[in-house]
Amino acid sequence: MAESVGEVPSGEKEFEQLTRRVRDIIEFPELTEEEFEEMIKAASRNYGDPLPHKTYSLCPETRRVVPALIWEKDGKVWITKRCPEGMITDVYYESVEQYYRFQKWKYDWRLLSFNVENSGVNCPFDCGLCARHRSHTNLLNIVLTNRCNLSCWYCFFYAKEGQPIYEPTLEQIRMMLRNAKKEYPVGANAVQLTGGEPTIREDLIEIIKIAKEEGYDHVQLNTDGIKLAFEPELVTKIREAGVNTLYLSYDGMTPQTNWKNHWEIPLIFENVRKAGGPGIVLVPTTIRNVNDHELGAIINFGLNHLDIVRGVNFQPISLVGRVPKKERQRFRITIPGAIKRIEEQTGGAIAMDDWYPIPIAGHIARFFEAFTGSRYYMTSHYCCGAATYVFLDREKKRVVPISRFLDVEGFVEYLESRAEEIEKWKQLGRLQKLKLGAEIFLKFKSFYDEKYAPKDLDVLGLIKNAFMHGNYEALGKFHINALFLGMMHFMDEYNYDVERVERCVIHYALPDGRIVPFCAFNVIPELYRDKVQAQFSYTWEEWKKLHPDWDYKKDKYVRTKEFVEKMKNSELYKKTYIDIEDYFGTINTKA
Repeated sequence: MAESVGEVPSGEKEFEQLTRRVRDIIEFPELTEEEFEEMIKAASRNYGDPLPHKTYSLCPETRRVVPALIWEKDGKVWITKRCPEGMITDVYYESVEQYYRFQKWKYDWRLLSFNVENSGVNCPFDCGLCARHRSHTNLLNIVLTNRCNLSCWYCFFYAKEGQPIYEPTLEQIRMMLRNAKKEYPVGANAVQLTGGEPTIREDLIEIIKIAKEEGYDHVQLNTDGIKLAFEPELVTKIREAGVNTLYLSYDGMTPQTNWKNHWEIPLIFENVRKAGGPGIVLVPTTIRNVNDHELGAIINFGLNHLDIVRGVNFQPISLVGRVPKKERQRFRITIPGAIKRIEEQTGGAIAMDDWYPIPIAGHIARFFEAFTGSRYYMTSHYCCGAATYVFLDREKKRVVPISRFLDVEGFVEYLESRAEEIEKWKQLGRLQKLKLGAEIFLKFKSFYDEKYAPKDLDVLGLIKNAFMHGNYEALGKFHINALFLGMMHFMDEYNYDVERVERCVIHYALPDGRIVPFCAFNVIPELYRDKVQAQFSYTWEEWKKLHPDWDYKKDKYVRTKEFVEKMKNSELYKKTYIDIEDYFGTINTKA
């Protein structure tokens, strides 16, 4: 078994071992040019219309914007584009049933401010945000550095020896934060500090404080956690500075599937517990035939560490760059494909129907804006992401998805039917507010089934406090014994849909003042990521002159055989991975 010992972890050996056995592949259907032409003529054109649907995509070879068709066959949804070199098909969504279920919750919105004068007619080549973009920044990404302590073989985001170093100044970071705040009518309120590996920056604490000074309520640190494993004082410092969430890479339950930090995770968890936070979201990059057999086990792992783990956010792999068709068939997995595996691996405890598309939060946002004044419209495309909450009933050792005791869709539909009355909330007198709140609370009870609810969660009490007494802080208790499960599928050249990028809610801030959607920034690096970073990077010589004591090799983490042996035999490792509950009765939790 590969353990990445005696060298900087890169994952090459582990990936080679994992991919020797192919469990299944997706067979892509083909369309002739004649069939494509015939279907696209009859295809729908408006966002959210039935399949087949016409959109635009990118040609992987020429980078031209080309016509594309989203269509259904054999219970799956496909995307086919006509490129100069021929027809290209990829899987878009592995369940047409889930596609239509999510589609009904589409939420269209319009951002009224923009950062560039471009019209957007050349989307996705006009980014910045342009006048055509529809969604405000739900999560702002700021790349702090392209230095990293690992050397992941597939990574496009770390500087190799001798290459330029990208590391924006504190002034540039403050400017980027302010730019996103200026979006109208809703500014950014959450930021993710990312890299490279952001913990390598010596001024990280100062950067976190700047984000809080600029009014960001939620600060998330995207990290492999290596430094946090060996520097417990750093965990305390980032928590005290204002980090709310560690967005922690975690790709599987074994040293093979999670070669990045399998051996370090016990130390990271121990240090977070001692520091009293921040909360952790585990982030598995999900790949067919590599780690998709461990998705249920990862959720089970999160539930066993619910005191510090707040969620698991699966990210089906984005196959950027030149990827042959056979490789896409081996490694491609979509949101419904991952959810189906979770249903199978949890014995149905978490099922396909327990998940909701991200835009459902847009419908809920209208209600919360009226009651609390906070504005946060999650208006991504309905195929971009999915989420749910699962609750742990410790007494009965069972896992209960929120949909089993609350008719979420029915309650949201009810709120929409009362939207106009709710939006008058601030103008109402105390008695009128009490009356409206009581009506909503009584109606809520009809969507709630106490019989299936977790016994230690007083949902009715929390909702009553919110609707009738305006105590919205009480809703924070909703997260007790709850694990957030998310799914976010970023695009690549093969499944690219311009309709999706126009509604992207996760954006990168650039030091030239622009704000660029995630799936433009990373999929078209020659226009965005690489071009801008080259423009604002230090040459190797400049960086060495500014940091005479710095050495490239000092940045890198070398995992020793002695460390692995020590961890294997430790009580901490045993408590973290082995002596844990199997809440689904179907998972082999032995690491």
